[in-house]
Amino acid sequence: MQNPHTPPDYRYNLSAHIDTAYPQKPRFFIKTYGCQMNERDSEKMAALLLVMGFEAADSQETADLILYNTCCVRENAEDKIFGHLGRLKHLKADKPALIIAVGGCMSQQSEMAQTLREKHRYVNLIFGTANRHRLPEFLWRVMCGGERVADITEGEELPEITDIPVTTREFSHKAGVNIMYGCDNFCSYCIVPYVRGREKSRPQADILHEAAALANDGVKEIMLLGQNVNSYAYDFPRLLREVNKIDGLERIRFMTSHPKDFSDELVAAMRDLKKVCKSVHLPLQSGSTRILADMNRKYTKEQYIALARKLTAIPDFALTTDIIVGYPSETEADFLDTLDVVRQVRFAGAFTFIYSKRSGTPAAQREDSVPRKVANERFDRLTAELYPIFTEKNLAKVGGVVDVMVDEAASPLVTSVECLGGSHNVTNSSEVGVVKYKGRTDDHTLVHFEAHEGLKAGDIVPVRVTEGKTFYVSGVGLD
Repeated sequence: MQNPHTPPDYRYNLSAHIDTAYPQKPRFFIKTYGCQMNERDSEKMAALLLVMGFEAADSQETADLILYNTCCVRENAEDKIFGHLGRLKHLKADKPALIIAVGGCMSQQSEMAQTLREKHRYVNLIFGTANRHRLPEFLWRVMCGGERVADITEGEELPEITDIPVTTREFSHKAGVNIMYGCDNFCSYCIVPYVRGREKSRPQADILHEAAALANDGVKEIMLLGQNVNSYAYDFPRLLREVNKIDGLERIRFMTSHPKDFSDELVAAMRDLKKVCKSVHLPLQSGSTRILADMNRKYTKEQYIALARKLTAIPDFALTTDIIVGYPSETEADFLDTLDVVRQVRFAGAFTFIYSKRSGTPAAQREDSVPRKVANERFDRLTAELYPIFTEKNLAKVGGVVDVMVDEAASPLVTSVECLGGSHNVTNSSEVGVVKYKGRTDDHTLVHFEAHEGLKAGDIVPVRVTEGKTFYVSGVGLD
């Protein structure tokens, strides 16, 4: 008798069960939390589901399978996920056949997986980051074996889903390409190495093949992805030079970068290669050399500033960052060092955070925490320093012309602007024949602009900037 736990070619052989159990193709809905790595993982899992006989649903309410691909970098991310899961309990009560799956970084943590098993018993499937390639097997066990599956296999190997092409992406004109997985840095506050595993780089030939295939499929912009792309084992600047040769690509981005591994060769590649965008996200975390050492970041305040100056010496270059306030033992003097770096470097954007304890990390054992009231006050002072700089940089663009790659046309009435720093509404023009679009410049500035109808995602349009705000600029497309 066939063992339902290990069916041969299981990802292709659910069709008979689906035809029997469902009057029409079952529909899946994936909700992604966290970084670009998670977004790319979701695209690959969606590709597996399509091959298995599912089709995409427009919403959770119309789905037969709901999959949450989770994040655990901050405590508030986990709180949000559990809040959303709680609402699914009512949906499951109304629709008992609904399959609910939770995967990704949060569920890779054994204590979180245990919480899901014990307190969210309506969840059918729990899996992690190290075994997401086994999603078809897990679903076979749920759908054909009637099991409740909880599997967070731990190990350093992460087989890549390469045998099934990604056929659906959030944007048709841009895509992520993983160049490596995992992280070897073990920053004292960070959970990533424990849920993503140790660094493992993909061969350059595989990356170039995937990037070329995406270009042939109409992708104009790719994002090379890794927890620390600068430590790519096979020479990251050389990889950039090879990707730069691929016909059809217009823009190349990458993230995330670690300051300790950002070489002069990489600075030169960013300066010289036409398709490599003149922007980089370079996490600072703290401006205090003492705190940086405590965080195990392996660079000093002075080294970060020196690197930032090399990068911002490139014409029209934009530098964005991550900053944590309230890290254990942070003093007022340490915080003032962070403000000093902000004033010297003048970032174009920043993700700012109050330190969040992550169970299992070295920093979580510390007993010298900063009082919440003090951390909140420092956070407010930090953003009060940053936001006027963002505004000034965007105001400096007014009157100039920038090339914008169209992401999408805005809705007829109001568009919500998502950017570093928050969400804002922009009202569309009512002029007949004129459409409000949004897109990004080479330096990743978010641009809302009016132009004639008919532009499509991936088009690069010259736009005259007419208004500068803190988190975006507005303008008019030039014919």
